[in-house]
Amino acid sequence: MAEGMTLQEQAEVAREFLEGLVERYGLDAAVEVRELDEETVELAATGEGLGILVGPKGATLAALQDVTRAVVQRRFPTRTDRILVDVAGYRERRAAALRRFSQEVASEVASSGELRALEPMSPADRKVVHDTIVEIEGVESRSEGEDPNRYVVIAPTATANVDA
Repeated sequence: MAEGMTLQEQAEVAREFLEGLVERYGLDAAVEVRELDEETVELAATGEGLGILVGPKGATLAALQDVTRAVVQRRFPTRTDRILVDVAGYRERRAAALRRFSQEVASEVASSGELRALEPMSPADRKVVHDTIVEIEGVESRSEGEDPNRYVVIAPTATANVDA
């Protein structure tokens, strides 16, 4: 580890920041640290009434994650591992909903033979869609456009439809 800055130390700084933020909002939440792999840690805030920290379509949560990372990077400028933030299980619920939606769209595309462009979404959401589509026979996915308006296109595979 560079200069003894461990993932656990970074996670502790992030946890302290999130706990302070939750307290300043007057919310009652617990912040749990989960090590996902050697270079990734997730901080999960759980409790009641945390929707304000998620915001519309997870926009506030995305900003909260960015600010949390910035706090950690300021403390450890020479090294920062991946810091993920989740509030009230939002990320897993969102991923499950995206998987279901992607499967429905894939079914429509496979039966109609017509490609379908989805709404612009975050890189994390696009990854969920791509990971879902790769498992479905007869369709494929690709990202198009530029951030922040980058979106996924689900199309019939070339072998499923010669006109694709």
